[in-house]
Amino acid sequence: MRRSVQYRSPDQVEAAAGDRGGSGGRQETLRTEFGFELPRGYVDDSGAVHRTGVMRLATARDELVPLRDDRVRENSAYLSVVLISRVVTRIGTVEDIHPGVIEDLFASDLAFLQDFYRRINAEGHTRAAVTCPSCDEEFAVNLAGGRLGES
Repeated sequence: MRRSVQYRSPDQVEAAAGDRGGSGGRQETLRTEFGFELPRGYVDDSGAVHRTGVMRLATARDELVPLRDDRVRENSAYLSVVLISRVVTRIGTVEDIHPGVIEDLFASDLAFLQDFYRRINAEGHTRAAVTCPSCDEEFAVNLAGGRLGES
């Protein structure tokens, strides 16, 4: 499911209402897919390691359907596995993402994806405010990926 939605901020709506020329102002595109880089990576059956991937924004259905899953009913901790498998669209060259793929991730990668899910769906961005433990300087890092030291 790949979808882009035209979003107009309240300021743009007001500007369009006051615009007699009918141009309606510039529209922003709502970003629905976010790239990421796993800390360790998914190891497929052939031993290849896949680190980059794409997660899309969750829909209401994505959050409701797992609640009917028998595995989730038996073990509520399995909810995140089913939910993450619904919204991750690709890990490396693997495009058939299902709960079995998410089960085979290292624990640190699953934790990363859970945090990434929360950030893009609740906060709307992939940046996190951090403080340097050495100098106490505050800065933002992008959790979507990149090499160590990049932000």
